[in-house]
Amino acid sequence: MNAAKKMSIAKRLIAVGFLCVASSSMAQWQWIDRSGHKVFSDRPPASDIPEKNIIRRPGASVPVTIVSNTETDALANEPTPAAPNTSAPQPSTDAQKEKIAAEQKKQQEEAARRKAEDEKIAKQRAENCQRAKTALATLKTGVRLSTVDAKGERSVMDDKARAAEEKRLNEAVAANCG
Repeated sequence: MNAAKKMSIAKRLIAVGFLCVASSSMAQWQWIDRSGHKVFSDRPPASDIPEKNIIRRPGASVPVTIVSNTETDALANEPTPAAPNTSAPQPSTDAQKEKIAAEQKKQQEEAARRKAEDEKIAKQRAENCQRAKTALATLKTGVRLSTVDAKGERSVMDDKARAAEEKRLNEAVAANCG
């Protein structure tokens, strides 16, 4: 392989690394907490935050509808539904049987939806993990890296910026790969 071809490959790897860094830095979670305040973070919300209160996920193309503070207060104070009573006598009419069958179908569909959502989140985490690892590997090569600011000016990343970016990428790897 000649030197020009090696330089071309190195430049492409650096460009891919910057794209990974840029895309991972734009990953932003947004949700409404229990007190009704909007929260922004680069990490997913706690497991006690209901799915309906998550407004934005990294990689989501369409934001979710925002729920107002009064609605979230009402939802937070709403009692949780009780578990179905399995000791109840068997229904005697066809209408009752159909109603129970419809409820079971609805529960199965909800479980399938939750499973699909969990799989989607796991896939996003795996992708974020891979992006962060790739960007970190590029950063650790020691090659001079430059960035383009909003004005279109190019600047070389100094040691301080490199250290900060490495710290951020290590946190991203820990959050998404652990």
